[in-house]
Amino acid sequence: MTRVLLLVIGFMQASTCYASKPHEWQLNFQEAASPIMAELHSFHNFLLFIITAIVLFVLLLLIYVIFRFSAKRNPIPAKFTHNIAIEVIWTVIPILILIIIAIPSFRILKIAEHSPTPDVTIKVVGSQWYWSYSYPDHGNIEFDSNMLQDKDLKPGQIRLLEVDNRVIVPQGSVIKFLITASDVIHSFAIPSLGIKTDAVPGRVNQTWTKIDKKGVYYGQCSELCGVNHGFMPIAIEVVSKEEFQQWVAKSKMKLSMQ
Repeated sequence: MTRVLLLVIGFMQASTCYASKPHEWQLNFQEAASPIMAELHSFHNFLLFIITAIVLFVLLLLIYVIFRFSAKRNPIPAKFTHNIAIEVIWTVIPILILIIIAIPSFRILKIAEHSPTPDVTIKVVGSQWYWSYSYPDHGNIEFDSNMLQDKDLKPGQIRLLEVDNRVIVPQGSVIKFLITASDVIHSFAIPSLGIKTDAVPGRVNQTWTKIDKKGVYYGQCSELCGVNHGFMPIAIEVVSKEEFQQWVAKSKMKLSMQ
């Protein structure tokens, strides 16, 4: 009975700190946790509206054509070869739709590519099959992050997503990621933050985020990189700025003792 109670308490404590994680049978995006992902949510809903309108229009048009131009209603086939007005319409309208889609798309790309002045810079290196992190502007703190094995999981921790060393970032700060790889191509992806950036050997890609809500945000490598590709989780823990400074001081002390 005591063991069951401890498991329940552990699960409740762990679940309250999960700011974002996948759910069984999830159909929609994870809740947006960054400015970029909020923009992507809005863009997705906008595209869904346009796509639904196009599908309904085409469906109604097909139904109309089936009945209006059936053999019974038109025993004598028409002999015209083309209609200039219709051809202009079905050329111009798709162009206008693409322009309408492109404008917000380019705006999101501009937001994603032009990061504000960062408060914290983190270098990310993908390797088979783990991630390495370093904080160049905080004393070059560095560590590896590996997926926790099933036997090491604590009650409430998520299988295949929990790691031994989480990335710690301060709440409400601009975080800049410098992303590369040491062997093959990987991809640094956190769905709730709208981040999916390739880690390419010999090249440094960058992206940024800002997270206002404390908690743990999970991601995974999203580029097939070998037999253990599915075992490269990412865990970012957002803490208060005071807790972040305490973590930095503690990490620097550990680094100096090595």
